[in-house]
Amino acid sequence: MVTAAELLSVAAFLEGKHAQAFPSFGSERMGAPVMAFCRIDSKPIRLREPVTQPDALIIQDPTLLQQVEVFEGLAANGYVLLNSTRSFEDLGLTELTAKLPSGHCRTVSASELAMRHVGRPLPNAALLGGFAGITGVLKIESVLAAIREKFSAKIAASNAAAAQEAYDAVRRTLQEEMVSA
Repeated sequence: MVTAAELLSVAAFLEGKHAQAFPSFGSERMGAPVMAFCRIDSKPIRLREPVTQPDALIIQDPTLLQQVEVFEGLAANGYVLLNSTRSFEDLGLTELTAKLPSGHCRTVSASELAMRHVGRPLPNAALLGGFAGITGVLKIESVLAAIREKFSAKIAASNAAAAQEAYDAVRRTLQEEMVSA
């Protein structure tokens, strides 16, 4: 199984960047929360320690907001992308959005997009499209190419469609916010 962090690293490599992806398993029990990390840089990455001060967070499961300190260590100018149909305000996260720069917190209904395009609630690809849209760290074309490289044609096409739709949705909300400001 290909993780979102691995897909991000492939997309970064496709852009000529250096990347490092690795999971972190807390508890070894089934259903326990899993964190995965991806470092992306323009120069070689020599660091091998866990990420303690992330520049961006992609939260696949919003129920984790009540279970663990997901925002701990987030950079002051960091980004948060949350898989949810609800807004940050509806989730009681207005304090977080007030701390971060405008446009750095977004929700995207990645599970719904996955159901529509993939037929299963597998939101990774949609979240990566949203990540490209909110941060600009990677181009959406690189994310789509990474998806096509790692999956068979049919699976890649449906996941790429979910990623593109998430990217478009995030970019649209950012543009709407800029116009109303």
